[in-house]
Amino acid sequence: MKNVIVCTTFALLVNVGSSFCPQSSSVHVRTTSLRMSDTAEPIAPPPKQSPEMSQSLPFLERPAALTGKLAGDVGFDPFGFAKGQAELMNYREAELKHARLAMLAAAGWPLSELLDKKIASFLGLNAMLDSADRVPSVLNGGLGQISPLYWVAVIAFAGYIDFVGTFRSQKLAAGNDVYLAGDFGFDPLGIYPKTEEGQKRMQLAEIKNGRLAMIAVTAFAIQEYVTKIGVVDETPLFFFPLGETLHNYANSGYLQ
Repeated sequence: MKNVIVCTTFALLVNVGSSFCPQSSSVHVRTTSLRMSDTAEPIAPPPKQSPEMSQSLPFLERPAALTGKLAGDVGFDPFGFAKGQAELMNYREAELKHARLAMLAAAGWPLSELLDKKIASFLGLNAMLDSADRVPSVLNGGLGQISPLYWVAVIAFAGYIDFVGTFRSQKLAAGNDVYLAGDFGFDPLGIYPKTEEGQKRMQLAEIKNGRLAMIAVTAFAIQEYVTKIGVVDETPLFFFPLGETLHNYANSGYLQ
C-alpha cells in the first residue's frame, strides 16, 4: 500500500512538471518578442521624388534627354523627338544651322527689298522684286526667276558645310575630344570668348537670336502673302530715314 502511494505521488509530480514547462517557455518567448518589438524602430519607406517639370511647359514633365546642359535648353520637346543623347545632338546641329541661316535671311530679306532694284539697275539686270516690291518666296512666287546656277551653288555649299562638320566631329572623336554641335572652327575675327563662362553666354545668345530669326522670317513670308505689301513698305519706320518716312506719311494724308 505504501509503495502504491509513493508511485502515485511520483507520477503526479512528473505530470505537473511537464505541464508547466511549455507554458513557462512560451511565456518567455512572447515576453522576448514583445520587448524586441518595443525597442526596434520602424523602417520608413523612401520618400517619393516628384518628377522635374519642364521650364517652358510647367504642366509637362521635363524630357529625360533634355538635362539643361545645352545652351537654351528649357525642356521644350512636347512631342518627344529627342529620345536619346545622339538624337538630341542631331537636332541641336540642325537647329543651329537653321538658326544661322534664318539670321542671315532676317537681315537679307528687307535689304533685298531696299537694294534689289538699285543693284539690278546698276548691273543692267532684271530686278527680282514683284510689282508690290516683295521678294521671291514660296508664298509670294517668283522663285522661277532665280538662275539654276544659284541653286546649284547653294546645294554645293550646304554639302560642304555638312562635310566639314562630319570631318571635324570624327577628328575630335579620334583625339578623345567632345564635338560641340555647330562648331565648325569658323571664327576669323577671333570673337569667340576663351573662358567657359563667356562661351556659354555667346552660345545662349546665338541660339536665342537664331530662334527669334526663324520666327521673324516666317512672319515676313506670311505678312507679305496676306497683305500683298513688302515688309519695308509695311513698316517703313524700321527701314527708311525718319524724315523721309514722315514726309511720305504727310504727302499720303496719313499725318494731318
